[in-house]
Amino acid sequence: MKAAVRRSYGEPSGVRIEEVPAPTPGAKQVLVRVHATAVTAADARIRGANFPRGYGLIARTLFGLRRPRQPILGGVASGVVEAVGSRVEGFAVGDVVCGTTGLGLGCHAELAVLPAKKLVHKPDAVSHEQAAGVLFGGSTALHFIRDVAQVRPGQTVLVNGASGAVGTNAVQLAKHFGAEVTAVASAANATLLKELGADHVVDYALTPVTTLTEKFDVVIDNVGNVGIPTGKRMLTPDGVMILIVGDLSEALRARGNVKGGPSPERAESFTTLLGLVADGTLTVVNQDVLDLEDIAHAHEIVDSGRKVGNLIIKLT
Repeated sequence: MKAAVRRSYGEPSGVRIEEVPAPTPGAKQVLVRVHATAVTAADARIRGANFPRGYGLIARTLFGLRRPRQPILGGVASGVVEAVGSRVEGFAVGDVVCGTTGLGLGCHAELAVLPAKKLVHKPDAVSHEQAAGVLFGGSTALHFIRDVAQVRPGQTVLVNGASGAVGTNAVQLAKHFGAEVTAVASAANATLLKELGADHVVDYALTPVTTLTEKFDVVIDNVGNVGIPTGKRMLTPDGVMILIVGDLSEALRARGNVKGGPSPERAESFTTLLGLVADGTLTVVNQDVLDLEDIAHAHEIVDSGRKVGNLIIKLT
């Protein structure tokens, strides 16, 4: 099968298309022929070993100390079931599905194995490109907005870094749960964010987020440039700060009304998100849909910091 492979940590140019053996599903796994996948900020960090400060050794222990343990990146896939493991229930060959692989990666390929517990049936009303685009950023945004911050009608939510994969979903989900949303992004993305439901858009070039004087019930930092002291200053008395991006020291200090950490990859969340996409409540923002042969370019776009929404790789 064809796959995007990188044998060492480094620049996007190190990602090459190669013929590699197809994977075999374990007892609780499903083999999926990938129709669409995404190149995410997580993929770019792992590829370049560009981890937040303090996480370098921890991350290399997980992904490979000197070279990548798993040469094929990609944690999201939408496609068709080719084979199921001996202990898998609820999925059969030919089912149209989507899901994630967690630390297993491997989705930037024609075939990928996914844990059955992180796989769901894809609704007909949702395309493969939409499914691949919504699961990474959408599940993160849903976890922190619905489950952690418990956003409710009448609250005010600030989304810093509102035009990325997590941010575009955070804006829409916060609005869906009844909040008044302020989005911080570049002026070029103001129209998009208004269309997604943002009540106010702040151009960070003219008004740095740290200079805002308003108080918010929820502050979501997708960039990592707010800092805990400033974030707390921006909160209402019962407000919550959400650290989507932060270094190790901030993660260790995330307690009380400051929340952070990884978001779980749950089939229940995927079903919720896909339902919202299917009924038109949630718009999947895909900046571009590229062929597998163009995946190095997708990594370059992510590295530029100017990615809007998601970058999708279409394989069939």
